[in-house]
Amino acid sequence: MDSTLYGLNSDRQGLNFELAIPRLSLTAKRTIDFFGSLLILLFLLPLLLLVAIMVRCSSRGPVFYVQSRVGYRGRNFRLYKFRTMIVDQDHCAEIQRVKQLARQGILLKLKNDSRITPIGRILRRTSIDELPQLLNVLKGEMSLVGPRPLAPFLLDPYPEFSRIRSLVKPGITGLWQIRARELNTNAAYMMEHDVEYIRRFGFRLDLAILLRTIPVCLSGKGAY
Repeated sequence: MDSTLYGLNSDRQGLNFELAIPRLSLTAKRTIDFFGSLLILLFLLPLLLLVAIMVRCSSRGPVFYVQSRVGYRGRNFRLYKFRTMIVDQDHCAEIQRVKQLARQGILLKLKNDSRITPIGRILRRTSIDELPQLLNVLKGEMSLVGPRPLAPFLLDPYPEFSRIRSLVKPGITGLWQIRARELNTNAAYMMEHDVEYIRRFGFRLDLAILLRTIPVCLSGKGAY
């Protein structure tokens, strides 16, 4: 079968492996992503419109929060989420603290973040704020399943790992979401799950992750 071979060696990170993904598998995954995201968007359209109105009326600012994330083959793209924070807060002390810790390998999510709006807390707790990423999937920038899409500054300290993650498209859901996502607080934990997903890349794994995502999101555990 005709395939595209990706290879990467990294003695420092201990991430030595080669990944061969058949082109047919990539085509099938993209087809599922396109029609799956389209159907979900159409089905959830009333909910999405209601949430958009609530976000717009609850606080000053746009409906969507747009941020640059690292995507397939290292190309950055604009990721969409429902806005859950007060506007013009990207340079406040809290976000600077998050960025500083990220450089030390600590992926911190603040439980009592003063930037989050009341409606934003509900959206985050239910993961509804992530639904606009279906537009990214529809556009071909993301997949329904894949490594978590990360901001460039989170990957800057790990260039080899960043290259490995870019072998596949980032996803709305993934291994870390269906496991103990409340423990996803360090770079080593993130690397372990992302590399495992890429090693095991395939339809069966994607289906298993999708089926387990719904109960995990409904539980709200680790989401804030």
